[in-house]
This record gives sequence, structure tokens and C-alpha cells, in this order.
Amino acid sequence: MPESSPAKPKPAFVERVLLRCAGQCAVCRAWSHQTICEQCLALYARPQPRCWTCAARLPLALTSRPHPQCGRCLVDAPPLDRTVAALDYRFPWDGLLQHFKYHQALELRESLLERLNSALGSAEVATPDWLLPVPLSVERLRERGYNQAHEMAKALARRRGLRCEPDMLLRVRHNAAQAGLKLQERAANVRGVFAVEPLKAPRLQGASVAVLDDVMTSGATLFELARVLLQAGAMSVQAWVIARTPEPGDE
Repeated sequence: MPESSPAKPKPAFVERVLLRCAGQCAVCRAWSHQTICEQCLALYARPQPRCWTCAARLPLALTSRPHPQCGRCLVDAPPLDRTVAALDYRFPWDGLLQHFKYHQALELRESLLERLNSALGSAEVATPDWLLPVPLSVERLRERGYNQAHEMAKALARRRGLRCEPDMLLRVRHNAAQAGLKLQERAANVRGVFAVEPLKAPRLQGASVAVLDDVMTSGATLFELARVLLQAGAMSVQAWVIARTPEPGDE
């Protein structure tokens, strides 16, 4: 009787094994037991004071308030109760996130996720009932091969003991990529793009939700998703992102 072939290692198990092996830092290429070495983390991952509701960087003088907000959010409050961003979307994180997003560089996931998990711990966020990744259209999913927000969300949900439901939010039509549009065009580009899966909508009644994405620029996508969730009966919506694009003039 022929021997059965050994079970194929699960991707998550392989990833954990590889993370324990020494290799080169993804930023400076120095020898490191981490995907991103301690020196690079100390240099490029310093916490920044941020707006409570859109995560834009704030001057230190404004952070003495309990819930500090930028001027734009004070004038036109977004539909988010809280936004947490771990990093600025600039070197080296912009390149690393693009590599993770477009080239399936899953070896970067844990290092990026650790930055977000640390930021959430420092921010002392309220624990949501649901953690939902920003959905991709069928066309975009076919093009990339996977949804980077889903990969992050399911790993973070395991780490923080959260309920993650990747199919609760739907992208009901394919739209142009936000990255190719001017800031003022982005809100119109995502209007009517998202919906809640009808059979799962009852689970949102009175629930608190955190929506996870890799990068926040204008906030148009996350604001639109928050409106959809609130209209479906959610009580509150947070946004959790790995990186926030700096405002013009930020150093």
C-alpha cells in the first residue's frame, strides 16, 4: 500500500516559521531576525499625534484635548467615531505597502500588522463587535490575486480575539482606482459602490464596527463605508489603517 503524502504546511504556519529565521531587513537590508529591524523601526515608526476622527497628523500643542481633532473634522465631522493609523504613508512604508498590495509579499504582513496592533493598544480603542475589511471588486480581486485588507483583518482578528466577517461588506460595482484621481474626485468615485450583504445585515443592528484598510488618503472610501454601515443599523464605526497619507505641508 503506497504511503500517503505528507500534509502540506498551511501558509500561516510557513509564515510563522520564516519569521523566526534570520534574514535581511526589508528596509536597510541589514542582517536581522525580524522582517524590519529594530533600528529601522526606531527611525521610521515613531508614533505621531493624530486627529481623533481622520488620523491626520496634529501639532503636539493640540493633543492636550481629550479627543483632539483637525480643523477640517471640526468644521465637517466625518461619519467615523474614531480613526487609528499606525504609520505615515511615506518612506519606507509606502514602498513596503505597495509591495504587499500588488506583489503578494505576505512576508511583510506580520511586521505591518504589528505596527497597527501596537497603535491600537496605545490608542486604547473600544473593542468592536465586528472587524470588516474593505472589499474589492471581482475585477480587482482577479487582477491582484487577493485582498490585502482581508489578509490583514483575518490575522488581526485572530490576534485580538475579534469577529471578522469578510463577506458582510460588498463592492457592488467596479470603479476607477482612487490612486489615479484628484482628492475632490474621490468621494464621487466611491458613491454607491458599497453595500451590506442583505442576509447578514441583521447582525449589524446596534453593533459597533471597525473597518480595516491598508492606506487612508482622503478618507473617501472609509467615510462612504461608514455611511453604508450606519444606514444598515450599525451603532458606531471606526477605521483602522496601517498608514495615513500625510497632508500637504507635513514634514
